[in-house]
Amino acid sequence: MSLLFTSYDLAGTQLSNRVVMAPMTRARASNNVPDEQTVLYYAQRASAGLIISEGVPVSQEGCGYLFNPSLYTDEQTQAWRKVTDAVHAKGGKIFAQLWHVGRLSHVSIQPNNQAPVSSVAEAVATSHAYAWVEPGKPGRVKASTPRALLTDEVQRVTADFVKAGLRAIEAGFDGVELHGANGYLFEQFINGALNNRTDIYGGSIANRLRFLLETLDALADKLGSNKVGVRLSPFGRLYDMHPYAEEAETWLSLASALNERDLAYVHLSDQLTIGAEAIPDGFATQFRQNYKGTLIAAGGFTRESAEQALSNGDLDLIAFGRPFISNPDLVERMQNNWPLAESDRATYYGIDGAVEKGYTDYPFYEIKPAS
Repeated sequence: MSLLFTSYDLAGTQLSNRVVMAPMTRARASNNVPDEQTVLYYAQRASAGLIISEGVPVSQEGCGYLFNPSLYTDEQTQAWRKVTDAVHAKGGKIFAQLWHVGRLSHVSIQPNNQAPVSSVAEAVATSHAYAWVEPGKPGRVKASTPRALLTDEVQRVTADFVKAGLRAIEAGFDGVELHGANGYLFEQFINGALNNRTDIYGGSIANRLRFLLETLDALADKLGSNKVGVRLSPFGRLYDMHPYAEEAETWLSLASALNERDLAYVHLSDQLTIGAEAIPDGFATQFRQNYKGTLIAAGGFTRESAEQALSNGDLDLIAFGRPFISNPDLVERMQNNWPLAESDRATYYGIDGAVEKGYTDYPFYEIKPAS
């Protein structure tokens, strides 16, 4: 029996199957507001048991890329309502991924051209922001040197996440996912090679995890823990996240702390599929022993490997990313063993030419009549 296409109770949210559409930045929204193409894009993919939206910046300060549909103004909130209504009309469920990039930004898209913020005032060396090369001309520019958040400012950022979380519920999302992965703000605090703070947010494992856990607790308090998930990328190396002492202990300590919280889920991202190092052998089993709640993972799954992970009890839900770009009907294609369409990497990000190109123009599978 196939488990992938069976229903699942996600902390009270009923999912029609165990296929999750992973969050994927597409950078398609002019003025950072969801538009009719955004509505169509998500509605086309509503047969997924759960959609996790692209990263949704919680503030202008949290933006690192142009054209990301955000969630810090009334206009954005109302526009997202059209997206969630369209997904729900097709029987789907959708969580908003709340996002703050931290130092992965540029002064041209920060409030009043100020420096981005991070755990420490150290620039990322290996990445670029997608910002303004010059007024009116978007492009890749070297990320600006950040300033370190003051101790009492950290709670202000947590408050920004709570405000965005409340907006997400107002906009009709079924819940929110805190983006704690891929070298963005929370990981800039967790990573012991980068975070050299001497206050309550630096030093010990507990201190480096404090910001993430405080923010999860604040969201759970206002939204209900059953509407809050979190994404993590243990041993992630994106954007200058280097190895550090007690790295495994840090992530396993976090797993135990999350197990004490009745969250909707934990979502692990294995960066092997995006050119970074993979989670070490055996670690996922250790993580699973420490965290007993609903566990999702993304990382190059096929239908076969997904079924195996579910059968073994390693995971409860399986996230698919890039296959959903070119296969809006991915669930039906996998369920019927129909071939998958290939995606065009050149159209993954940004607005260049026709808005729908590589975004909403991928066709559904068509069964050809027998000749």
